[in-house]
Amino acid sequence: MPELPEVESARSVIERAALGRLIVDVDDTDSYVCRPHPPGEIRAALVGRRLAAAHRRGKSLWCDTSDVGAVLGIHLGMSGKIVIADADGGEIDGGDYWEGRRVAGDYRWSRFALTFDDGGRMMLVDPRRLGRITLDPPVDRLGPDAAIITPAAFRAALTGGTAPVKARLLDQRALAGIGNLLADEILWRARVHPAQPVDELTAREVGKLLRATREAVAAALSDGGVHTLTVIPFRHAGALCPRDRAPMAKGTVGGRTTWWCSAEQVLG
Repeated sequence: MPELPEVESARSVIERAALGRLIVDVDDTDSYVCRPHPPGEIRAALVGRRLAAAHRRGKSLWCDTSDVGAVLGIHLGMSGKIVIADADGGEIDGGDYWEGRRVAGDYRWSRFALTFDDGGRMMLVDPRRLGRITLDPPVDRLGPDAAIITPAAFRAALTGGTAPVKARLLDQRALAGIGNLLADEILWRARVHPAQPVDELTAREVGKLLRATREAVAAALSDGGVHTLTVIPFRHAGALCPRDRAPMAKGTVGGRTTWWCSAEQVLG
């Protein structure tokens, strides 16, 4: 699934190239991507309006529309990207979409599109069709955003109960934006075992986790996504920890495949 840095990239694409443009048509005919809305419902809510602002909290992305209109919710799924094209079909802005998988102008995987009055389009391009478009998404259910969370809010989100710390980091209602890869990076940087129960974390460990969260999120935002982080290339069989050369360990924590350093991340 996309994590906070990838969703922030999509939000910035919208902010740079789509805000303020008049919407004259909407392709919402993919009833799976646009569920539960029937074809035409999203179109009716958006035609004649403009995207007024693009917001992100955690992994959720949404756009306000002009005249206090409907809110457009965009979930990227595993492979979705926001691409802005001009009237001739050429790419204006696509963030990090290309990744060598297609040539510019190939929009065969467009699952949802806004057409602007100048002929340009904003598209959700999604080869695996796992993205989602909704009206008025329930973003108030999300916890604080991991990129800007305060120390007090982080302590409140992380502590309480007996869940493994990795499961708590992945709980979007507690802390929004951290996915599986980012959680492994944070725990590796903090030298905390992913299965450590949150009620057994020391104040020092909580502080290390907060610093690791800030550092990992900042690095991923500046360097192009979670795949650029330090430990991510070493999440495979036979890999050695890039810090101390101990074997990387693998298990399932919180229902997710998890990797950690066998020497430095031990249960207390």
